[in-house]
Amino acid sequence: MTKPDDLLPEGLEDRLPAQAERITRAMRASLDVLSRHGYARVRPPLVEFERSLAGRMDGVQPRRMFRFVDPVSLRTLALRSDITPQVGRISATSMADSPRPLRLAYCGETAIIRADQLDPARERLQLGAELIGADTVAAACEIVEVAVEALKAAGLKGISVDFTLPDLVDTLAEKAMPLSEDARDAVRRELDTKDAGGLKDAGGEAYLPLLYATGPFADALEKLRAIDAGGALASRIAGLEEIAARIGDGARITLDPTERHGFEYQSWFGFTLYAEGVRGAVGRGGTYVIKGSEEPATGFTLYVDQLALGGAEAEQTDTLYLPIGHDREAAARLRAIGWRTVAQLATGEDASALGCTHRLDGKEPVKL
Repeated sequence: MTKPDDLLPEGLEDRLPAQAERITRAMRASLDVLSRHGYARVRPPLVEFERSLAGRMDGVQPRRMFRFVDPVSLRTLALRSDITPQVGRISATSMADSPRPLRLAYCGETAIIRADQLDPARERLQLGAELIGADTVAAACEIVEVAVEALKAAGLKGISVDFTLPDLVDTLAEKAMPLSEDARDAVRRELDTKDAGGLKDAGGEAYLPLLYATGPFADALEKLRAIDAGGALASRIAGLEEIAARIGDGARITLDPTERHGFEYQSWFGFTLYAEGVRGAVGRGGTYVIKGSEEPATGFTLYVDQLALGGAEAEQTDTLYLPIGHDREAAARLRAIGWRTVAQLATGEDASALGCTHRLDGKEPVKL
């Protein structure tokens, strides 16, 4: 019988065996890809001092974190909402003397106080890779390529990569399309909402063509190139072309140069990952600077729970029922070659109801 206290808080849920198995398979497959590309895994703690978590990246919002006082130090602790700042801390402290570029991978749980309407989850299994000491086009090419490969290894199909330029307004506002500091935030806001009328009212009429420089990569890039009469975006456009060429036919590529949602700490380049059969993004990445060490970096994050939604259904695993008094050496031999076993504990058990497909008869399995 379910009692009121047995209900989970909004935005949290149990992962039952079938779904937990799919999540675990997606996580292992993705981490294997990262390892093969030279990314060494680190495991930062679930809780840190709030100031450390909030101080390594621009745009990290402490109000989204669960916070409490440490009874030992009497300082404010926070439950991590993003692992990337922790990797930044590790690279700037414990691994400050390690050769660059430094390739690190991670996977762990994160939590936030309140989710948004588009994504109600308040807990996520976050997996990712960070290439520290480089935010070049070559680094971006590697990161996007590895991210797409990890998604494919997790079983996702129809992968799409949407490029963006997080610092676009600041870059254009310097000379090509001058804006005062006060007007920049308003222009960014109206570009975010794709509001042409609001953009005019905010003094950003010159930025109107950016609203239409979106869609399939080749077409959108040509529109962006036409807008860039002064050449302020020339290096970025060339960089996007190089990254797209590296991806090739590995994924569908689109461009939305003004998209900023989810890119709070990215600098010149950002990207969002989507996959067939999955609602919403399955990951994000881009270039950024680690505050404190002021070191450039490029990385991505995958949301493993989302990967499991788009991956293939788990194949039925052959499960071997081990009757009381079974041959233990035979059972151990069969487990070593991949069999899953369930041992009988009492008389009257129903092997089929327990999910078994075979029964150990002497030294060999027999189909039920």
